[in-house]
Amino acid sequence: MVEKAVAFAIKSHEGTFRKGTKIPYIVHPLETAVIVALMVTDEEMICAALLHDVVEDTGVTEAELKEEFGSRVAELVMEETEDKTKCWKERKSATLEHLEQASRESKILVLADKLSNLRATARDYYLMGDDLWQRFNEKNKSEHAWYYKGVAKRLTGLEEFPAYQEYVKLCEKVFE
Repeated sequence: MVEKAVAFAIKSHEGTFRKGTKIPYIVHPLETAVIVALMVTDEEMICAALLHDVVEDTGVTEAELKEEFGSRVAELVMEETEDKTKCWKERKSATLEHLEQASRESKILVLADKLSNLRATARDYYLMGDDLWQRFNEKNKSEHAWYYKGVAKRLTGLEEFPAYQEYVKLCEKVFE
């Protein structure tokens, strides 16, 4: 099932790149899946990590995911999917609110996704400095700090994972 999810994600994200870079977008879902695989052995969780952005960023529907990968994978992906009709602040506030009562599985997916994003942000921040924030829809560094630190506070129960510890350290380095 994981190989099928890899192929599905590659096809879905074909021709897209990470914001402001020439890095193929698929690198992010693959890294997210590796981070999840270091925390759990659950294949459906790993598949959800691989597919976490397909509904949000491509033409794939929840129904297609359910048909291809089953209800649980589709539900996990949908928990992680932002409503792109809303502005940045509304989307991020909704994620933080969701994390208040999210399942451990959902928190693991969020941690992996946000750690992958924060690794890329930290790397580029060291190279570009504050010019980095211009590539994002939200250009205010303090808003990104609010969001990433808010995620860290809400990932209760995951503190024992090295991924969580790395996430917190990167937050400190990038935002303080």
